[in-house]
Amino acid sequence: MKNYSVKPYRESDYANWNAFIGQAKNATFLFHRDFMEYHRDRFEDFSLMVFEDEKLIAVLPANRVGDIVYSHQGLTYGGLVYSPKLNGEKVEEILDSILSFFKENELQSFFYKSIPMFYTSKGNAEMDFFMLKKGAFLDKKEMNLGINLSMPLTISKSKLKHFRKIQELDLELVQEQQLESFWGLVLEPRLLEKYNATPVHTLQEITKLKEKFPNNIKQFSVYFEDVIIAGITLFETETVVKSQYGATTKKGEELRALDFLFINLIEKYKSEGKLFFDMGIVNEDNEKGYHAGLLKQKEELGCSVYSQDFYKMNFI
Repeated sequence: MKNYSVKPYRESDYANWNAFIGQAKNATFLFHRDFMEYHRDRFEDFSLMVFEDEKLIAVLPANRVGDIVYSHQGLTYGGLVYSPKLNGEKVEEILDSILSFFKENELQSFFYKSIPMFYTSKGNAEMDFFMLKKGAFLDKKEMNLGINLSMPLTISKSKLKHFRKIQELDLELVQEQQLESFWGLVLEPRLLEKYNATPVHTLQEITKLKEKFPNNIKQFSVYFEDVIIAGITLFETETVVKSQYGATTKKGEELRALDFLFINLIEKYKSEGKLFFDMGIVNEDNEKGYHAGLLKQKEELGCSVYSQDFYKMNFI
């Protein structure tokens, strides 16, 4: 094995970490320290940096709970982020170095959350293979719904029929710079009413993140008679656009404003050359393991099912 060293991330590594994320093979803005640290009060950071001699070649965004390490619980996706020049054999050697580091620090388990395949056009499956080979097991599998924008759209006839009717209404689609209206008048009230829940990000958190990542976090809203009735908050990477939050008021539901917004955005990003539209997971804690209505709704918008895999490795 070559001379690899594994070191925990420190605040003094901020610039080095972010410079690496900017040129890594499989990174997105979620791995930038300014994004990861918005919830630093909720997670004990245990991110790792891997060096070959003195050169940084990989990082692992992670957090720790007792003697268990997670590839970061505060991120939608994660995993090992590495240099575009690394081949599969080196990735395996880096994993061996990380696992040795965990064992030396008497950690009990490692939970690994892979990034959905459509985020990495250059491939990203090495770690899944090597984790299984080294004793990990598939702990959980989630259905991730996405639209391949390089293919012809397959929106259902019923959705398109209603869309044509909606277009006759005087609905206004607006890209907004602020998020207060959507958060305060649509998202928070609807989540509370329907699920007795709150958004993962508070308004203050998402506002700060949007200020730091204005080209990656965007808000699109629908107004009817000058009143907001629906909205979608998007997270954009170089090739993928993700629907992070989508919600509608009761009036918006009646007018099918969310379908109107989704179809317009799907067509917008397809014309702009994005490769995938990520509509997130449909998992639910029930007998089936998924929300049937949500799955049907997303499939009717043209989504296909992709998987996001979660692995667990025990050391004791």
